[in-house]
Amino acid sequence: MNRPHIMLVAAASVAVANFAYAAPASQLEASNPFAQKSSLPLNYPAWDKVRNEHFAPAYAEGMRQQAAEMEAIANSKAAPTFENTIVAMERSGQLLSRVGTVFGTLSSSYTNDTIIALDKDLAPKLSAHGDAIRLNARLYQRIKTLYDKRGKLKLDPESAYLLERYHTDFVRAGARLSDADKQKLKEYNGQLAALQTQFSQNVLKEANASALVVDTRAELAGMSDKAIDAAAAEAKKRGLEGKFVVPVVNTTGQAGLSVLTNRATREKLLAASLVRGSRGSEFDNREVVLKIARLRAERAALLGYPNHAAYMLEDQTAKTTQAVNSLLAELATPAVNNAKKEAAEIQNVIDAEKGGFQAAAQDWAFYSDKVRSQRYAFDAGQLRPYFELNRVLVDGVFFAANKEFGLSFKERKDLPAYNEDVRVFDVFDADGKQLAIFTFDPYARANKRGGAWANAWVGQNKLLNQKPVIANNLNIAKPAAGEPTLLTYDEVRTTFHEFGHALHGMFSNVKYPRFSGSRVPRDYVEFPSQVNEMWMAWPEVLANYAKHYQTGEPMPKELLDKVQASQQFNEGFRTTEYLAASLLDQAWHQLSPSQIPTDVLAFEAEALKKAGVDFALVPPRYRTTYFSHVFSGGYSAGYYGYLWAEKLDADTVEWFKANGGLTRKNGDHFRKMLLSRGGTLDAMQMYRNFRGKDAVIEPLLERRGLTAK
Repeated sequence: MNRPHIMLVAAASVAVANFAYAAPASQLEASNPFAQKSSLPLNYPAWDKVRNEHFAPAYAEGMRQQAAEMEAIANSKAAPTFENTIVAMERSGQLLSRVGTVFGTLSSSYTNDTIIALDKDLAPKLSAHGDAIRLNARLYQRIKTLYDKRGKLKLDPESAYLLERYHTDFVRAGARLSDADKQKLKEYNGQLAALQTQFSQNVLKEANASALVVDTRAELAGMSDKAIDAAAAEAKKRGLEGKFVVPVVNTTGQAGLSVLTNRATREKLLAASLVRGSRGSEFDNREVVLKIARLRAERAALLGYPNHAAYMLEDQTAKTTQAVNSLLAELATPAVNNAKKEAAEIQNVIDAEKGGFQAAAQDWAFYSDKVRSQRYAFDAGQLRPYFELNRVLVDGVFFAANKEFGLSFKERKDLPAYNEDVRVFDVFDADGKQLAIFTFDPYARANKRGGAWANAWVGQNKLLNQKPVIANNLNIAKPAAGEPTLLTYDEVRTTFHEFGHALHGMFSNVKYPRFSGSRVPRDYVEFPSQVNEMWMAWPEVLANYAKHYQTGEPMPKELLDKVQASQQFNEGFRTTEYLAASLLDQAWHQLSPSQIPTDVLAFEAEALKKAGVDFALVPPRYRTTYFSHVFSGGYSAGYYGYLWAEKLDADTVEWFKANGGLTRKNGDHFRKMLLSRGGTLDAMQMYRNFRGKDAVIEPLLERRGLTAK
């Protein structure tokens, strides 16, 4: 399943100022670019002024200021009111938010040794800072006082929900614990922050260290000459003159597996991918995983939950481990059965070619393309000349947004960026007024983490009069100078997907920072972005961007028809590899402290077998030791959320189709009832308000080919 995840870069809190209490005097030098809000349009970050040495003092001062603001609220002699407590907290931490956004962006997209070291140093400090706020008994008492009389406060719906969320956030963070247990919780959180950062940094370093190295061009047969030249250049850069280096990406599957004709090379490439983080190197993550799993389980027990998954899911739309387990179990058997049928077709091709071997995992991508070619008379490579990056973005993604919402885009070259590949666009609403700024960073780099994501450099909210600045990040291989960037079908889908997150952030129309844009439950956040994928193959949109990069000729109808006919092709593989990763996530996080294993790989194998997804030809999309989503990102016990959200997505696609498809009327309804609402009400109620009913699962099953034939 090639569905990237969103990453929201945020500090321990958001936004600041001096509502009921005077902001503490700043001790940060005025020359530090974080000392004041950016003077650029929409508070766009002043990337050209930021230096490594600015971060540590800005973080220190940001934490000091917010701590002082929170202490002033907690110690106030005035009786708690919504304004002097909840709103004042919403206004706290502006400096910390500014520096956290920029630092988080660089640590993900353009890191360096100084940032890596500082990230490791800051993680436990930021954890302790957050704990000091959420475990402050006097602060919680003010919130509880308001919460207990919430029915008498005559708050508007968004404000009432904000009060409810603050109370829930503090309770879930441990505000009701004894002082001794609070201290224990702080220790857990500090250790976890450090370990999660270590896991993330190990994954990045291990990816670079695990690159495939070969001695001859012949071993890379099947790759284009330009790709092989790039492998030679990468080897030279690493001091391996005369050799060839093929970097690995973050997923188990690697792009080269679909084109490499040398089976031994394919085997080496997949092996290099699968062993990451578990090969005994200095970046081995096995002990890190065990420590994280144990600490999360112990923390959950301290907070009164049977396991970490139960704790995490309580605050998601799924609510319970039983609900998640039921969904995954319902799909596992039909998905694996489909994958086995696909494997049999692959074996038929191998036998017809007199290959003389049984298909293995390294053969899947290579031979599934041959199956596709036989069944639909085309291969994936035929599509790439019609998917040039700029056309996909401007004539595809932006075109669809114009048709659906009336948006227009104008590229600007005057705003700074952290890298020359970043493109910047003003976004204008249908009335011609500026809605947002959108940035696009498409290319992979050695100092950029894998995957694709969106984040808010500036989150929309009315309280602080902020308009959104939203960033998209992809990891497309950058071609040689002067060469076009031609995308795969999945990369086109990813581009549309991430822009769906951007729309969620840009259309945000909320009062409070806590609810801005994509600040919704993790198992809901992927829903709007998955809906936006539908437009990539919508006839009107596809005809506008799918044009040959050299001739400008549109994609031939017969090729387009074949693409459409093959939509469920290889869906058994895609669903199985995703389910395997999701089930691993749940297996690790549904353990109690006494159940933590000692052997990571043995536990992983047993968990896959128990769930019925231990099909050797389809390894998990992520193995435990490089599963950053759940061991360093925000998706612990939540990777199932892509599938959970896809149920809503598939149901929504049916709604669009039933109501006329790509129209302003449909787009405006989707925007008004859902995209603009951020996290201002219960997510499933928001969906019901939009759809008029609960989602049904049948469209999802049909999409994935899991219905009875």
